[in-house]
Amino acid sequence: MNTLRGIKNILLNNLVVFIFYMLSFSTFERLKEISDIATFSFNLQMIIVYIYILKFPSHLGYGHIFFAGIIKDVVSGLPLGTSSLSYLVLCLSTSYIRNATLRPKMTAEWIAFIPALFFSNALFYIIITNFSHLSFYYTELLQNTFFTFLFFPFFYFIIINYQKNFIKDNA
Repeated sequence: MNTLRGIKNILLNNLVVFIFYMLSFSTFERLKEISDIATFSFNLQMIIVYIYILKFPSHLGYGHIFFAGIIKDVVSGLPLGTSSLSYLVLCLSTSYIRNATLRPKMTAEWIAFIPALFFSNALFYIIITNFSHLSFYYTELLQNTFFTFLFFPFFYFIIINYQKNFIKDNA
């Protein structure tokens, strides 16, 4: 009975890492080939990185974040390390926000997500424009950033409730 409970605890504690890697393998790049539908995109991985580094830094390590970024670069055809460095800049700014915050509130964390996204996407833009011959539309990057910022509260409550209900009860 204790072994089943131990396995359940391990699976629940590492579910976020598994989801993070699955998101790296499925970057949804094939949706852009369908020209009849208007698609919007947001970066769920950045939301997950921001929330877990801000609230639960022991659950998602920097090594997992770096490796998932490498996988995303390989799958989507970006220069190797672009997403990884972008995620690590997000981690750096999030760690600063976590250490500088006195009383954490969701609205303050949501507003602090703006500069973290800005620095992360600025590094992504600099790497793509200077070190590759890839071209992309700036409006797509701005739309992606806007929708990532817009969907932050929704995923914030989902992740916080998951951590509160599943992880804390099983520890």
